Amino acid sequence: MMNVFERVAELRARVAEWRGQGLRIGFVPTMGNLHDGHFALVDLAREHADRVVSSIFVNPTQFGPNEDYALYPRTPDSDITGLRQHGVDALLLPSVEEMYPFGTANHVQMHVPGITDILCGRHRPGHFNGVATVVARLFNMVQPDVAVFGRKDYQQLQVVRYMTRDLAFPIRIIPAPTLRESDGLAMSSRNRYLDSAQRTLAPTIHRALLAMRDARRRDDPPGRIEGVGEAILIEAGFVVDYVEVLRSDLSRPRESSETGLIAFIAARLGRTRLIDNLDLD
Repeated sequence: MMNVFERVAELRARVAEWRGQGLRIGFVPTMGNLHDGHFALVDLAREHADRVVSSIFVNPTQFGPNEDYALYPRTPDSDITGLRQHGVDALLLPSVEEMYPFGTANHVQMHVPGITDILCGRHRPGHFNGVATVVARLFNMVQPDVAVFGRKDYQQLQVVRYMTRDLAFPIRIIPAPTLRESDGLAMSSRNRYLDSAQRTLAPTIHRALLAMRDARRRDDPPGRIEGVGEAILIEAGFVVDYVEVLRSDLSRPRESSETGLIAFIAARLGRTRLIDNLDLD
């Protein structure tokens, strides 16, 4: 039976009971509007923990002034039903006031240097400060043993890993594979913004990533691999934020013969911004 908590103190009391029984705690933070990709994270957390806690919180501090915080889809009823069906034991459903008791204008902020200045961080200034801030708060509130994050948001995953290690959180970060629709489109809450014509075009991102992988296998240099992906997206009508080839630690490779390279894409269809990535090996 899943319990829903709006207050951190109440959730902590439940977690303390489980810890007193020697149980391991898994955690899956979300912003709601859940789909099968989120539920796969829950299922993976269950493999590594005795009890699974999730959270639903649309975090205002990771949205820029011209972004979609107010319009971000909120579906708490269906989200709760889905989490319950996937065996979540406790759900934290906090208010903005519970998360930020001094308000979002006066809160203590986190900053992860370096890797937040590239890719999405370059196009969304301050975004990863908000991500790191809210994840650090949630880690402190839930105090899990393991936490699961999806590889689709790879830069976010790396930011969380960096912060967790640097602040010595005793939490194991588990990456989950990207879950895709049958046509290759990475599952995302923002896919619901797409109209029918845009939804037909959206899998072009995955096609561009696969073409970049083919270019990598031809030993094309990183710049040429990026050009292959960008050309496909522009021809399909996307507005491209970036197409980049980086190492797994998000540093720039010197040559395409290196192993462990990843292709990253962020591109827009209308007002909808989509991101994806693919291992090139």
